[in-house]
Amino acid sequence: MFSGKSDELIRRVKRALFARQRVMVFKPSLDNRYHATDVASHDGLRIEAIAVRDSVELRAHLAEPLPDVVAVDEAQFFDPGLLGLVLELADEGVRVICAGLDMDFRGEPFGIMPELLARAEYVQKLFAVCPVCGGPATRTQRFVNGKPARYDDPVIWVGAAESYEPRCRRCHVVVRPEVQEIL
Repeated sequence: MFSGKSDELIRRVKRALFARQRVMVFKPSLDNRYHATDVASHDGLRIEAIAVRDSVELRAHLAEPLPDVVAVDEAQFFDPGLLGLVLELADEGVRVICAGLDMDFRGEPFGIMPELLARAEYVQKLFAVCPVCGGPATRTQRFVNGKPARYDDPVIWVGAAESYEPRCRRCHVVVRPEVQEIL
């Protein structure tokens, strides 16, 4: 989080619009932090989008002729059907731009992102800055009541600066359940 993923998606969409390409932008309806439908960045940039529940609803919004560009923000929140849809669109010549977190708050692969990354022609990994040490933040630190989240807390928890901060590998903390020794 806080690395500029949505900013970059918005920048790419604006370039496509400037080039007079037909563009459709989607986001998961689950993510209503800054706006119910627009893709919005932490910095306040916004672009009009269609909020959808899942890949089936996203597909229902696509019509012939297909757009030149389909952009999907917060792709980690989508169901596995998004992967097949993205591949179909790319095979049809549509440029697909997906933005999302590759790891969850535990530092583990997040949802369909590993599959999307593996099949993408181009991947740009963005990093925030760790506020603890100043290093490249590759992880997302979740807080619950001001303390690091427990490993067994729910993976999906929509929030912003009140719940999350970027962290480097060294400064990232996840409280693991205690291992009890069996006698």
